[in-house]
Amino acid sequence: MWIEGEVIERIDWNDKLFSLKIKADIEPFIAGQFIKLSQIIDDKRVGRAYSIVNAPGSDFIEVLAVAVADGQLSPNLQQLTVGELIDVSPKATGFMTLDEIPVSSSEGKQLWLMATGTAVGPFISMLDTLEPWSRFEKVILVYGVREVKDLAYLEKLKQMEVLYPEQFKLVLSVTREQYPGSMSCRISTGLQSGEVEKIAGIIISPEESQIMLCGNPEMVRDANNILLQRGLTKNLRRKPGQITQEKYW
Repeated sequence: MWIEGEVIERIDWNDKLFSLKIKADIEPFIAGQFIKLSQIIDDKRVGRAYSIVNAPGSDFIEVLAVAVADGQLSPNLQQLTVGELIDVSPKATGFMTLDEIPVSSSEGKQLWLMATGTAVGPFISMLDTLEPWSRFEKVILVYGVREVKDLAYLEKLKQMEVLYPEQFKLVLSVTREQYPGSMSCRISTGLQSGEVEKIAGIIISPEESQIMLCGNPEMVRDANNILLQRGLTKNLRRKPGQITQEKYW
């Protein structure tokens, strides 16, 4: 089942990375969930999942996407202009949400959000709600990209640092060029060396930290292994821990 959505705004971050705001009458969703977009291409329906960037309660959905040269849907999405239509799944889904993080003795300490590329989208949705700010004393977003031009929503994130100066810390990782204040290594390398914590000014520990990993499988795997070695455990419904993760393709 699909419903009709209308593109009401688009943002081009670079020649491949873009955001679409789509007016569509979807069911209420939770920050961190994803929606599916779809088109009929060569007489076949092609659908792909995209995380919702905006906070719940908006009268539109916003997605962040990258056009892949051999992708079946993303090049078409990049060509959409304001006023054009796209099919949208009526209900969002997914478990990369804050209500999956257990309430425990460490509640109210640190929330670490670690993302690569477009996987920053669900975290931006969370940060635009009251929940992380009311539940945790410190919120740290570790955001990794290859080049500076890939840093979508950078100004918005910098504004959050101004809005929550004692609570929010943005740690950037730009691996293929220099950017002031940013790490020049991958997130996992920065975790292993301690650079992530040095920039954040906060130490990760099983007693006080909850970690959410979202992004390319290599980053998720390597960061997860490093955290496991430091005594953190995977967060499972049957056995709550400190690491919640989602691979992004």
